[in-house]
Amino acid sequence: MDLKQNLKLGVIGLSAVFLAACGSTGSGSDGEKLTVGTDAAYAPFESLEGEKIVGFDVDLLDAVMKEAGFDYEMKNTGWEPLFIALKNEEVDAGISAITINDDRKKTYDFSSPYFESINMILAKEGTSIKSAKDLEGKKVSVQNGTTGQEALEKMFGKSENIKKFENNTLAIQALLNGEVEAVVADNAVVQEYAKNNPDKKLVTITDQENFESEFYGIIFPKDGEHQEEINKALKKVIEDGKYAEIYKKWFGEEPNVDALKQ
Repeated sequence: MDLKQNLKLGVIGLSAVFLAACGSTGSGSDGEKLTVGTDAAYAPFESLEGEKIVGFDVDLLDAVMKEAGFDYEMKNTGWEPLFIALKNEEVDAGISAITINDDRKKTYDFSSPYFESINMILAKEGTSIKSAKDLEGKKVSVQNGTTGQEALEKMFGKSENIKKFENNTLAIQALLNGEVEAVVADNAVVQEYAKNNPDKKLVTITDQENFESEFYGIIFPKDGEHQEEINKALKKVIEDGKYAEIYKKWFGEEPNVDALKQ
Protein backbone atom coordinates (compact mmCIF):
# COMPACT_ATOMS: atom_id res chain seq x y z
CA MET A 1 0.00 0.00 0.00
CA ASP A 2 1.49 3.36 -0.97
CA LEU A 3 1.53 6.64 0.97
CA LYS A 4 -1.40 8.08 -0.96
CA GLN A 5 -3.56 5.08 -0.02
CA ASN A 6 -2.52 5.32 3.62
CA LEU A 7 -3.46 9.01 3.71
CA LYS A 8 -6.77 8.25 2.06
CA LEU A 9 -7.54 5.53 4.60
CA GLY A 10 -6.62 7.89 7.42
CA VAL A 11 -9.13 10.44 6.16
CA ILE A 12 -11.80 7.74 5.87
CA GLY A 13 -11.08 6.62 9.41
CA LEU A 14 -11.30 10.16 10.81
CA SER A 15 -14.54 10.87 9.00
CA ALA A 16 -16.19 7.56 9.92
CA VAL A 17 -19.58 7.52 11.55
CA PHE A 18 -19.30 7.41 15.33
CA LEU A 19 -22.19 5.61 16.94
CA ALA A 20 -23.04 4.75 20.51
CA ALA A 21 -23.81 1.08 21.10
CA CYS A 22 -26.01 -0.29 23.83
CA GLY A 23 -24.53 0.68 27.20
CA SER A 24 -23.42 -2.02 29.61
CA THR A 25 -24.58 -2.50 33.18
CA GLY A 26 -21.18 -1.52 34.57
CA SER A 27 -18.07 0.41 33.73
CA GLY A 28 -15.23 -2.07 34.21
CA SER A 29 -12.57 -2.02 36.86
CA ASP A 30 -11.25 1.42 35.94
CA GLY A 31 -14.48 3.21 35.05
CA GLU A 32 -13.48 4.03 31.47
CA LYS A 33 -15.60 3.65 28.34
CA LEU A 34 -14.05 1.42 25.67
CA THR A 35 -14.18 2.12 21.94
CA VAL A 36 -14.72 -0.85 19.63
CA GLY A 37 -14.19 -0.46 15.88
CA THR A 38 -16.11 -2.24 13.12
CA ASP A 39 -16.89 -2.12 9.41
CA ALA A 40 -20.69 -1.82 9.31
CA ALA A 41 -21.04 -3.10 5.74
CA TYR A 42 -20.98 -6.84 6.32
CA ALA A 43 -24.49 -8.14 7.01
CA PRO A 44 -25.52 -10.18 8.90
CA PHE A 45 -22.51 -9.55 11.15
CA GLU A 46 -22.64 -5.75 11.14
CA SER A 47 -24.56 -3.29 8.99
CA LEU A 48 -26.35 0.02 9.29
CA GLU A 49 -30.08 0.50 9.86
CA GLY A 50 -30.30 4.25 9.50
CA GLU A 51 -27.58 5.41 11.88
CA LYS A 52 -27.70 2.32 14.09
CA ILE A 53 -25.18 -0.53 13.79
CA VAL A 54 -26.93 -3.92 13.96
CA GLY A 55 -25.93 -7.52 13.46
CA PHE A 56 -24.71 -10.73 15.04
CA ASP A 57 -21.36 -9.25 16.06
CA VAL A 58 -23.12 -6.24 17.58
CA ASP A 59 -25.43 -8.35 19.76
CA LEU A 60 -22.59 -10.66 20.77
CA LEU A 61 -20.36 -7.73 21.70
CA ASP A 62 -23.14 -6.22 23.82
CA ALA A 63 -23.54 -9.49 25.74
CA VAL A 64 -19.78 -9.79 26.24
CA MET A 65 -19.35 -6.21 27.41
CA LYS A 66 -22.23 -6.56 29.87
CA GLU A 67 -20.66 -9.74 31.22
CA ALA A 68 -17.27 -8.01 31.51
CA GLY A 69 -18.82 -4.93 33.12
CA PHE A 70 -17.58 -2.39 30.55
CA ASP A 71 -19.30 0.67 29.13
CA TYR A 72 -18.46 0.95 25.45
CA GLU A 73 -19.27 2.58 22.15
CA MET A 74 -18.90 1.30 18.60
CA LYS A 75 -17.06 3.25 15.93
CA ASN A 76 -17.82 2.51 12.28
CA THR A 77 -14.29 2.85 10.96
CA GLY A 78 -14.50 0.84 7.75
CA TRP A 79 -12.39 -2.27 7.13
CA GLU A 80 -8.80 -1.24 6.44
CA PRO A 81 -8.92 1.86 8.68
CA LEU A 82 -9.92 -0.43 11.55
CA PHE A 83 -6.53 -2.15 11.46
CA ILE A 84 -4.75 1.20 11.35
CA ALA A 85 -6.81 2.40 14.33
CA LEU A 86 -5.86 -0.74 16.26
CA LYS A 87 -2.16 -0.28 15.49
CA ASN A 88 -2.35 3.34 16.64
CA GLU A 89 -4.42 2.33 19.70
CA GLU A 90 -7.19 4.70 18.64
CA VAL A 91 -9.68 1.94 19.46
CA ASP A 92 -9.53 -0.57 22.30
CA ALA A 93 -10.80 -3.51 20.26
CA GLY A 94 -12.45 -4.47 17.00
CA ILE A 95 -15.20 -6.87 16.00
CA SER A 96 -15.98 -7.24 12.32
CA ALA A 97 -16.01 -10.90 11.23
CA ILE A 98 -12.21 -10.83 11.46
CA THR A 99 -10.49 -14.14 10.80
CA ILE A 100 -7.81 -15.19 13.25
CA ASN A 101 -4.66 -16.09 11.32
CA ASP A 102 -0.93 -16.28 11.93
CA ASP A 103 -0.15 -13.21 9.85
CA ARG A 104 -2.52 -10.97 11.79
CA LYS A 105 -1.33 -12.40 15.12
CA LYS A 106 2.11 -10.92 14.42
CA THR A 107 0.60 -7.44 14.78
CA TYR A 108 -2.55 -7.88 16.86
CA ASP A 109 -3.95 -9.97 19.70
CA PHE A 110 -7.17 -11.98 19.46
CA SER A 111 -9.82 -13.40 21.73
CA SER A 112 -10.64 -17.06 21.56
CA PRO A 113 -12.78 -17.95 18.49
CA TYR A 114 -16.44 -16.97 18.46
CA PHE A 115 -17.55 -18.02 14.95
CA GLU A 116 -16.62 -20.71 12.41
CA SER A 117 -16.74 -19.62 8.77
CA ILE A 118 -15.64 -20.74 5.32
CA ASN A 119 -15.32 -18.83 2.06
CA MET A 120 -18.05 -19.37 -0.53
CA ILE A 121 -18.62 -18.37 -4.15
CA LEU A 122 -21.53 -16.17 -5.26
CA ALA A 123 -22.41 -16.17 -8.98
CA LYS A 124 -25.34 -15.64 -11.32
CA GLU A 125 -27.75 -18.46 -12.16
CA GLY A 126 -26.59 -20.53 -15.11
CA THR A 127 -22.91 -20.12 -14.28
CA SER A 128 -20.46 -22.82 -15.32
CA ILE A 129 -18.59 -22.37 -12.03
CA LYS A 130 -18.85 -25.45 -9.82
CA SER A 131 -15.77 -25.09 -7.61
CA ALA A 132 -12.98 -22.65 -6.76
CA LYS A 133 -10.76 -24.20 -9.42
CA ASP A 134 -13.26 -23.04 -12.05
CA LEU A 135 -12.45 -19.44 -11.12
CA GLU A 136 -9.07 -19.68 -12.84
CA GLY A 137 -8.86 -17.11 -15.64
CA LYS A 138 -12.16 -15.50 -14.62
CA LYS A 139 -12.68 -12.06 -13.10
CA VAL A 140 -13.61 -12.43 -9.44
CA SER A 141 -14.35 -9.71 -6.88
CA VAL A 142 -13.34 -9.74 -3.22
CA GLN A 143 -13.19 -7.34 -0.32
CA ASN A 144 -9.64 -6.07 -0.12
CA GLY A 145 -7.55 -7.48 2.72
CA THR A 146 -9.80 -10.45 3.44
CA THR A 147 -9.14 -14.16 3.51
CA GLY A 148 -11.19 -14.48 0.31
CA GLN A 149 -8.52 -12.49 -1.48
CA GLU A 150 -5.82 -14.49 0.27
CA ALA A 151 -7.38 -17.82 -0.75
CA LEU A 152 -7.63 -16.83 -4.41
CA GLU A 153 -4.07 -15.51 -4.52
CA LYS A 154 -2.86 -18.72 -2.91
CA MET A 155 -4.53 -20.75 -5.67
CA PHE A 156 -3.87 -18.51 -8.68
CA GLY A 157 -1.20 -16.03 -7.64
CA LYS A 158 -1.66 -12.27 -7.63
CA SER A 159 -3.68 -11.51 -10.73
CA GLU A 160 -5.45 -8.57 -12.31
CA ASN A 161 -8.48 -10.85 -12.55
CA ILE A 162 -8.89 -10.61 -8.78
CA LYS A 163 -10.77 -7.35 -8.38
CA LYS A 164 -10.43 -5.84 -4.91
CA PHE A 165 -13.07 -3.56 -3.39
CA GLU A 166 -13.36 -1.54 -0.21
CA ASN A 167 -16.27 -3.64 1.06
CA ASN A 168 -18.43 -6.61 0.14
CA THR A 169 -21.34 -4.46 -0.99
CA LEU A 170 -19.19 -3.06 -3.80
CA ALA A 171 -17.78 -6.50 -4.60
CA ILE A 172 -21.29 -7.91 -5.03
CA GLN A 173 -22.38 -4.87 -7.05
CA ALA A 174 -19.54 -5.63 -9.47
CA LEU A 175 -21.09 -9.06 -10.04
CA LEU A 176 -24.55 -7.59 -10.59
CA ASN A 177 -23.10 -5.08 -13.06
CA GLY A 178 -21.39 -7.82 -15.06
CA GLU A 179 -17.89 -6.58 -14.22
CA VAL A 180 -16.94 -9.96 -12.72
CA GLU A 181 -18.23 -13.52 -12.94
CA ALA A 182 -18.16 -14.32 -9.23
CA VAL A 183 -17.62 -13.03 -5.73
CA VAL A 184 -15.68 -14.86 -3.02
CA ALA A 185 -16.62 -14.00 0.57
CA ASP A 186 -17.56 -15.61 3.87
CA ASN A 187 -20.41 -18.11 3.61
CA ALA A 188 -22.78 -16.36 6.02
CA VAL A 189 -22.51 -13.09 4.08
CA VAL A 190 -22.94 -14.76 0.69
CA GLN A 191 -25.91 -16.85 1.81
CA GLU A 192 -27.58 -13.88 3.50
CA TYR A 193 -27.35 -11.75 0.37
CA ALA A 194 -28.65 -14.49 -1.94
CA LYS A 195 -31.54 -15.26 0.42
CA ASN A 196 -32.56 -11.61 0.79
CA ASN A 197 -32.31 -10.82 -2.94
CA PRO A 198 -34.10 -13.62 -4.83
CA ASP A 199 -34.83 -11.24 -7.71
CA LYS A 200 -31.09 -11.05 -8.48
CA LYS A 201 -31.12 -14.76 -9.45
CA LEU A 202 -27.88 -15.69 -7.75
CA VAL A 203 -26.44 -19.05 -6.68
CA THR A 204 -24.04 -19.93 -3.88
CA ILE A 205 -21.31 -22.50 -4.43
CA THR A 206 -19.61 -24.39 -1.60
CA ASP A 207 -16.09 -25.81 -1.98
CA GLN A 208 -14.77 -27.26 1.26
CA GLU A 209 -11.92 -28.94 -0.58
CA ASN A 210 -10.30 -25.66 -1.66
CA PHE A 211 -11.63 -23.32 1.06
CA GLU A 212 -10.66 -24.13 4.64
CA SER A 213 -12.65 -23.35 7.78
CA GLU A 214 -11.76 -20.07 9.48
CA PHE A 215 -12.53 -18.71 12.92
CA TYR A 216 -13.44 -15.13 13.82
CA GLY A 217 -12.17 -13.43 16.95
CA ILE A 218 -12.39 -10.08 18.70
CA ILE A 219 -9.18 -8.22 17.82
CA PHE A 220 -7.03 -6.02 20.08
CA PRO A 221 -3.92 -3.85 19.81
CA LYS A 222 -0.81 -5.92 20.54
CA ASP A 223 -0.31 -6.26 24.30
CA GLY A 224 -3.39 -4.15 25.00
CA GLU A 225 -5.05 -3.75 28.38
CA HIS A 226 -8.48 -5.34 28.15
CA GLN A 227 -8.32 -8.58 26.18
CA GLU A 228 -8.07 -10.86 29.22
CA GLU A 229 -11.28 -9.54 30.80
CA ILE A 230 -13.16 -9.47 27.48
CA ASN A 231 -11.99 -12.94 26.50
CA LYS A 232 -13.08 -14.34 29.86
CA ALA A 233 -16.51 -12.75 29.37
CA LEU A 234 -16.76 -14.14 25.81
CA LYS A 235 -16.14 -17.68 27.06
CA LYS A 236 -18.82 -17.23 29.73
CA VAL A 237 -21.37 -15.97 27.15
CA ILE A 238 -20.65 -19.00 24.95
CA GLU A 239 -20.92 -21.43 27.87
CA ASP A 240 -24.09 -20.07 29.48
CA GLY A 241 -26.27 -20.28 26.35
CA LYS A 242 -26.50 -16.56 25.54
CA TYR A 243 -24.29 -17.10 22.49
CA ALA A 244 -26.64 -19.79 21.11
CA GLU A 245 -29.60 -17.44 21.63
CA ILE A 246 -27.92 -14.68 19.61
CA TYR A 247 -26.76 -17.11 16.93
CA LYS A 248 -30.27 -18.51 16.41
CA LYS A 249 -31.66 -14.98 16.17
CA TRP A 250 -29.38 -14.14 13.24
CA PHE A 251 -28.85 -17.49 11.51
CA GLY A 252 -31.96 -19.48 12.39
CA GLU A 253 -30.11 -22.56 13.61
CA GLU A 254 -28.12 -23.94 16.52
CA PRO A 255 -24.39 -23.13 16.51
CA ASN A 256 -21.69 -25.79 16.62
CA VAL A 257 -20.20 -24.58 19.88
CA ASP A 258 -17.83 -27.55 20.05
CA ALA A 259 -16.04 -26.30 16.92
CA LEU A 260 -15.09 -23.12 18.80
CA LYS A 261 -13.27 -25.16 21.44
CA GLN A 262 -10.90 -26.90 19.01
